Amino acid sequence: MSASFTLRPYVAEDEDAAISLWLRTWSLAYPSIDFAQRLEGWRARWRDELVPVAQIVVAEQNGAMTGFVTIDASGYLDQLVLAPEAWGSDLGNVLIDKAKAMSPGGITLLVNTDNARAIRFYERNGFVHTHDDVNPVSGRKVYGMAWKP
Repeated sequence: MSASFTLRPYVAEDEDAAISLWLRTWSLAYPSIDFAQRLEGWRARWRDELVPVAQIVVAEQNGAMTGFVTIDASGYLDQLVLAPEAWGSDLGNVLIDKAKAMSPGGITLLVNTDNARAIRFYERNGFVHTHDDVNPVSGRKVYGMAWKP
């Protein structure tokens, strides 16, 4: 994937593309989990919990959504999603840099402990492990991570 993508603010018309991309990426990352059966819950969470409180930046390439990042006013990064074909490209770095610019005082996040690729990505981008936790919805073990300027 070349770096010919654009960043822009999320708009309501992006919902279906964002949910579809979220589903596709998580389904590839965790093929043993049936995320399709969680789709309506994800859509409700997107509408009720993320969109109202987070700034969301969308990355597009050739008119298609290739990624997005969500960050709230407290600096909590809930989602950084890249299309699988963008994994390993510079897009993740660009989106995390955008999140840092939107939250210059620092960023916190939770990442699944078995998602080694994501953990390495965050560490390369200056995040450090702060604590161990458990996701209250999935029951999966997660690491708390933080970036401070």
